[in-house]
Amino acid sequence: MSHLQTRQLTLSFGGIKALDGVDLDIGHAEIRGIIGPNGAGKTTLLNAICGHVSGLQGEVLLDGERISGLKPNLIAARGIGRTFQTSMLFKGMTVVENVMTGLHQAIHGNVFTAALRLPSVRAEEQAAKERAMDALRFIGMTSFAERDGGALSFGQQRLIEIARALVSEPKVLLLDEPAVGLSPPRVQELDALLRRIRDERGVTIIMIEHVIRLVMGVCDRITVLNSGCKIAEGSGDEIISNPEVQTAYLGKAIDAGH
Repeated sequence: MSHLQTRQLTLSFGGIKALDGVDLDIGHAEIRGIIGPNGAGKTTLLNAICGHVSGLQGEVLLDGERISGLKPNLIAARGIGRTFQTSMLFKGMTVVENVMTGLHQAIHGNVFTAALRLPSVRAEEQAAKERAMDALRFIGMTSFAERDGGALSFGQQRLIEIARALVSEPKVLLLDEPAVGLSPPRVQELDALLRRIRDERGVTIIMIEHVIRLVMGVCDRITVLNSGCKIAEGSGDEIISNPEVQTAYLGKAIDAGH
């Protein structure tokens, strides 16, 4: 079970509030969409949950325990997985090796034990590779395992990054624009993948996305940010018909077909 809450998250940069008292209450295995105009504070919100900001006021709780204030690696160890807006795959490493880097906190070997190639290190590496292959199998990309991660298309890299986030078996998965670079058929496949992550693995998903069709189709609830403030929250139908949300999007109704 995983229950994520934020309470009055507030963060300022140079006197400008990037987050202004943001409250969230996201239940176990919920898919929550985070939308809003550019500069609304969406990525900053994910960074705050992950511990990648300083000067944060308020708190983040996972299953009732405060995780804000912890270092990012400790927050990740508590069960928070993350992908980013831009591709973070390592060139010169195979796809499966890239996915294995998602287990860096679980691998206990160091440079000396690795150099000696001790049996414990070899066993640990083999176990990590098996878990990475399982994650690739889950997203349907085992055929890419031995390819250079940097040679894949941007859309393919986005999917591999999801596998890397899944390999550590997170309770909560934060996705920053996962549909970027994906063709419409691939967006449909991503929709199905997100549902499987929720239904088969019980993972809570918080997703920033500009592909409104995906957000409206897959998210259980949607939160709208504007200028660091939460201005609306509800079902897709409630969000589409909300006048304040329409105003935030330059006075135009949100088109769920795009």
